[in-house]
Amino acid sequence: MKIINIKLICLLGIATLFSSSCSTQKNTSNVVKNPAKSVKDISKSTDSVVLIPSSTVEENFRTTLPEVKREFRAAWIASVANINWPSRNNLTVDQQKAEAISMLDMLKDNNFNAAIFQIRPSADALYTSNIEPWSYFLTGQTGAAPYPNYDPLQFWIEEAHKRGLELHVWLNPYRAHHSNGGAVNSLSMASKLSDIVIKLKNGMYWFDPANPKTQGHVSNVVKDIVKRYDIDAVHFDDYFYPYATYNRGADFPDNASWNEYLRNGGTLTRADWRRDNVNRFVERIYKEIHAEKNYVKFGISPFGIWKPGYPAGIVGSSQYDELYADAKLWLNKGWVDYFSPQLYWPIDSKGQGFEALLNWWKSENTMNRHLWPGLNTVEIKVSDRPIEIKNQIDISRQILKNDAGEIHWSIAGLTKNPNMLPVLKNGPYKDKALVPKTPWIKSVPLQTPTIFVADNGNAVKTSWSTKNIGDVFQWVLFTQYNGVWETEILTLDTLSKEIPKNKDGRKLNAVAIKAIDRLGNESDYTARKVK
Repeated sequence: MKIINIKLICLLGIATLFSSSCSTQKNTSNVVKNPAKSVKDISKSTDSVVLIPSSTVEENFRTTLPEVKREFRAAWIASVANINWPSRNNLTVDQQKAEAISMLDMLKDNNFNAAIFQIRPSADALYTSNIEPWSYFLTGQTGAAPYPNYDPLQFWIEEAHKRGLELHVWLNPYRAHHSNGGAVNSLSMASKLSDIVIKLKNGMYWFDPANPKTQGHVSNVVKDIVKRYDIDAVHFDDYFYPYATYNRGADFPDNASWNEYLRNGGTLTRADWRRDNVNRFVERIYKEIHAEKNYVKFGISPFGIWKPGYPAGIVGSSQYDELYADAKLWLNKGWVDYFSPQLYWPIDSKGQGFEALLNWWKSENTMNRHLWPGLNTVEIKVSDRPIEIKNQIDISRQILKNDAGEIHWSIAGLTKNPNMLPVLKNGPYKDKALVPKTPWIKSVPLQTPTIFVADNGNAVKTSWSTKNIGDVFQWVLFTQYNGVWETEILTLDTLSKEIPKNKDGRKLNAVAIKAIDRLGNESDYTARKVK
């Protein structure tokens, strides 16, 4: 039976877990091993540890801790046409899960901190939905559930969070059926909502963005996902009105809704009217997401060029005139929490220079939202792709400073080139990083964690907890050896750690812990000296 230092227990604020008061020393075999456990859990425990006597642990103390590195590091994981996951539409459930775990392990092991997972490629679902059918890309038949039935999105969320990764759900808002998505059947939304769906000349089906029913339907899909799943963000890509090639150069066939607009007294030009449809939709989605769950971020990844000539010397397609996407306006208005223009060109591209475009988008970021460019990791036209991507990350850091980040298109670009991951992990991704803070979204401050310290021979066992642990997403553990602080980012379920008293000939001086919430905000810290 172990003797507990009751004075220390009182100091840690856990005396209420014991039947005796702190004024009376008492023998017991039930000592708090995991401070996050409930009193009921603790009462069942038979494990014992020896708390370090107060003579070897000083009071909590104030110090200057190092800044924790911050950078958004994500990869797109596409389900459309089975580009990334699942690799085929006839995999077993176990094979699907194994592929997902392999991808998430790769991201974790190479110090990424987010995955952008496509769950709605074309008015379908890679999750349990009462609104839209199971995806053809998941099971090989639109509307057919996986067997045995499971919820892929729930699985991805749980496995991502276990690894300290954010999980962003990627939806294509207006595509109703993909030409690679098998036959349109009675369960397809192209059939169920045929009154607002238009068939394009390349075989795809598209919702009419001008129709209020379209906007209401997609809004319901987004709200349903945000309400039911523990996601970290909703993500839209660059498909708004379709690219002209999808209809073989012909204008988008929206005569019915255009004429209805004119009959009701509309005065905008047709192009401005189309842009207005999308603008109002983007603003609506942003507000509805935050009304449902304030901490869920909204991100958009538009085509990298707003208009040719912006900035001077830029040439190429105009999303403003072709996709009727006024992405500059969305950024100017702050209708996004993060903005990831697809800058898929090399640094030295004459008409689409990476640095020039990123600097221009930064100049338009008047609301100081996150600006994290999309990089063409999978197929950028250069002789040495890993070095090009590394250099683009370096340029992004120089331009974006403390709010740097990027998204890699796609996860295949990280694995198919054998040099890509080594170049990143030995270079810009050498250390783990927290996602940058999102200060414009209000949040409840995290409680300061409590540290529990126990002697364990050659190590100090350190455990921690906080009152509002439900608001915690990660922990940052600080250890000081010979006066120098080191940091380690830990997952939520890591609630204790054996810390060596000596490390490479250096002596442990102190430990500290702080909590990180879903928006990257830090709690105050608790620090303890170790003698």
